[in-house]
Amino acid sequence: MHLAPRVLRRAVAGATVALLATAVGCAPQPEEKAASTPSGSRASACVKGKLATGTSGKLTIATDEPAYEPWFKDDKPSDGKGFESAVAYAVARQLGYDKSAVVWQSVPFNKAFAPGAKTFDFDINQVSISDERKKAVDFSSGYYDVRQAVVALKGSKAARAKTVADLKGLKLGAQVGTTSLDYIDDVVKPTRDAAVYAKNDQAKSALKNGQVDAIVVDLPTAFYITAAEVTDAEIVGQFENQGAAPEQFGLVLDKGSALTPCVTAAVDALRKNGALAKLEQQWLSDAVDAPVLK
Repeated sequence: MHLAPRVLRRAVAGATVALLATAVGCAPQPEEKAASTPSGSRASACVKGKLATGTSGKLTIATDEPAYEPWFKDDKPSDGKGFESAVAYAVARQLGYDKSAVVWQSVPFNKAFAPGAKTFDFDINQVSISDERKKAVDFSSGYYDVRQAVVALKGSKAARAKTVADLKGLKLGAQVGTTSLDYIDDVVKPTRDAAVYAKNDQAKSALKNGQVDAIVVDLPTAFYITAAEVTDAEIVGQFENQGAAPEQFGLVLDKGSALTPCVTAAVDALRKNGALAKLEQQWLSDAVDAPVLK
């Protein structure tokens, strides 16, 4: 779901914007391109500014509320600030829609990839691509490669962890439906059940109040939390990728959406021309490396 601009944030454990329900984990599942580059008759449907969007002439983009840094700035997805806000507008321009044609919508994280018709054209909210989620929704190709990280209060037993095994006896917490929670359950396999929270804010509060020993969030979010939100906390380390391919965030679309090949082609173009790398450097550059927990 559900976190740092130049400092870095949001959970991934994360949340997104529409009306539906389910909770799959954005776990360390191998990534693959969610959709192939458009070809044939489908490619001809990707006419810039004239796509089969929910509202003619408009592009509706969803994300969760609140929208966390570094993915968004000041909880204002529409201002173009923060990595995901900037990526959303870059994709929109690639599709032929300027900023005035973009409409933002609020959809909880878990509902974004739940089964059922979507009220948005695509959702952007740190949602990891996974085979399980693909049963209910479409994904674009990945726009960001991410790792999960452990955050603990300075001087605590959890802060001294050097390996995954060192985490097994700890009380760990994460946002529901996220890859972060999956890493706890599937990689750490702790002896105590994980604490599960609806929002990352709740997980951070639990950490500050000593209700959990550590929380798991995506690495950029971990940097933001420790730099700006829970300053007496530190990043214990990051997990290794699970599988051959990195975990990736993808744009979420309705299952079988006619927009999927167009949006995928837009993301691929932005990766190829270096635009995604530039936005990552601009908004996520403070997320430097962290020790790897093995």
